[in-house]
Amino acid sequence: MQPDSEPFRQLVQKCQESPIGKHLPGALYIHQSALSALDPQLQVYEQKARTLAPQSHQATLIKFNYDRPTLSYLFYPDFDQDPHPALQGSIQVNLTEETVQYRDYSTSENPPILHRKETFVTPEYPHYAVFLELTRREENLGLLDDPRLIGTQREWNKRLETYGVTLEGHALLRHTNRLPIGQFPRIQRHKAAMVRKTLSRPVRAALEAELFSPETTFFDYGCGYGSDLEFIAQKGYISSGWDPYYRPDTPRTPADIVNLGYVINVIEDPPERREALIKAWELTQQVLIVAAQVLIRDNLDGQLAYGDGIITRRNTFQKYYEQEELKAYIDQVLGVDAIPVALGIYFVFRQEEQAEIFRAARFRSRATTPRVRLQVKKFEDYETLLTPLMAFITQRGRLPVKGELAQEEEILAEFGNFRRAFSLVLQATDEAEWEAIAEKRRQDLKLYLALTHFGKRPKAQEFSPTVKEDFKALFGSYKQACLLADMMLFSVGDLENLADLCQQSPIGKKRRQAFWIHISALETLDPLLRLYEGCASRTIGRLESATVIKFHLNQPKISYLDYPHFDQDPHPALHATMQIDLRDLHVSYWEADPENPPLLHRKEQLLTPDYPHYAKFARLSQQEEDRGLFDQPQAIRTRQDWLKYMAQQGVRLKNHCITWREDVDPYRLKVLRAALRRRQKQRRKRELS
Repeated sequence: MQPDSEPFRQLVQKCQESPIGKHLPGALYIHQSALSALDPQLQVYEQKARTLAPQSHQATLIKFNYDRPTLSYLFYPDFDQDPHPALQGSIQVNLTEETVQYRDYSTSENPPILHRKETFVTPEYPHYAVFLELTRREENLGLLDDPRLIGTQREWNKRLETYGVTLEGHALLRHTNRLPIGQFPRIQRHKAAMVRKTLSRPVRAALEAELFSPETTFFDYGCGYGSDLEFIAQKGYISSGWDPYYRPDTPRTPADIVNLGYVINVIEDPPERREALIKAWELTQQVLIVAAQVLIRDNLDGQLAYGDGIITRRNTFQKYYEQEELKAYIDQVLGVDAIPVALGIYFVFRQEEQAEIFRAARFRSRATTPRVRLQVKKFEDYETLLTPLMAFITQRGRLPVKGELAQEEEILAEFGNFRRAFSLVLQATDEAEWEAIAEKRRQDLKLYLALTHFGKRPKAQEFSPTVKEDFKALFGSYKQACLLADMMLFSVGDLENLADLCQQSPIGKKRRQAFWIHISALETLDPLLRLYEGCASRTIGRLESATVIKFHLNQPKISYLDYPHFDQDPHPALHATMQIDLRDLHVSYWEADPENPPLLHRKEQLLTPDYPHYAKFARLSQQEEDRGLFDQPQAIRTRQDWLKYMAQQGVRLKNHCITWREDVDPYRLKVLRAALRRRQKQRRKRELS
């Protein structure tokens, strides 16, 4: 094969078009593990080179050169462990001359090094998320600017020194307050234990998810003072716990639910940290709860860097994970697909069937049994008997099959089959409401199946018999359900279409670049919007205390906003925001200034009309609009601005009602009252037209 031949030019073009690998002006670089994802012609091309250099199977990277038919095999033995591994050796294979050249870099004082390791591998690579996060942080600091000046070990170290940072594993740390070389602190892990007056967030999440049943056993691995296991015991469950300092003599026994809450983040030794996760998993019979501290601020000034974490002022160790990094770590160590529950909290199910039931339940819409609208004598005679049947259909969107309903024998004895019994129900209720319930259940299942595309989609036989019947009744078959779900997923990448759906939604606050909705109203949105949000929450999870969801319309991002007093405060203050970038699943967390936080106005726009306080919120917004309080949106964004603007308009708020201030100048009050009457008159005129 010659450099100017058509076959070689075609190979070069395929390299340049490859969605996988690191593209440089003269070559494509790819990790050994990603070879199978290349174009088949490139795989054949590489195999020819490999036959000439059998030792190349140990190489880390393969370099496809564009100027001539040569491949280079590059050896980076510390690729996974070293954030910027040094080249140890290379083999260059010339396919035209069939020659092999080897070059040794192991003794070089200034070897070439790698940056942006995630570009060489596929997103499925075990450490992809860790590599990607390091690159993001280095880019933000400007460390990767002008890559020509950081290609070797010496140049890179100089860049790090100039910027005042250092690397510990894949963690980027400031030089400030670093420990002197050779000085090792005495870590006092037991001081990280907390005395709790209530259940910890991870265990409370398990209770709220209804993972506990009357027979459930609970074990707290690394229980500290034992607060969680005592609270769980008070609720009537069999519970026990072990801690290396506080309860070292308690036997580590298997249990249905095992809690590893905020343990791995206080272990400074990575192998021991890994061992703790594995041992807790070995004890788990049903569900393992894993929780760890999540990095929500980059400012760690005043704390000592040590290993891949920091030493606190109490001489405890803390490893602050990124949310996506924590999932990647759990998945890698245990070989699982951990389910995010909240910031820093994951559930790991022992049985895949239970995991899928839990995932599917998270996307189940609420449904209300249609009310009886007509007086039908025969229905009234059998209403008590038919109530369980109506409840089942409300829950599943279909008729039951044999063995699914406890009252089956009595109903069949009277009606012969469920369909005949349900036909009597239809005489007294609105059939369209039952059809809407079935459609809602159908959309829920499609949404769930679409999101399984990001993990390992279960096979039909892995579902419970009840769910299998759901697919059969609502779709005809599981295969058809998967096909419809994939078609749905294919449409979710169209941001313009999603923006149009947001603008068309009858519910939600609409802005030019964003769409806001209360979390209680999420299930009422178009299924594509629910799927879009699910792409974020399925993999990363939602902010535990999130009240409002924000869809960014100009970029693929979802934000979860925490307004702690949404119901009580007429204009609730923002406490925190968690933003997820759907391109790389990076999580950003931001806390508002408590002295002057942003405020939320027109709350009713985010809600469905059946929300408990909807009428009260809407009435307040109408009063505020009549008084011109929304005329200048930029002037009322924060609490201080809002209070100032209300004072200018001569009003104050009390219990979701607007009243005039007593200290308003009489003439000013007269002008304001006249303006109020004018606006009210204009509004009534618009309402009548």
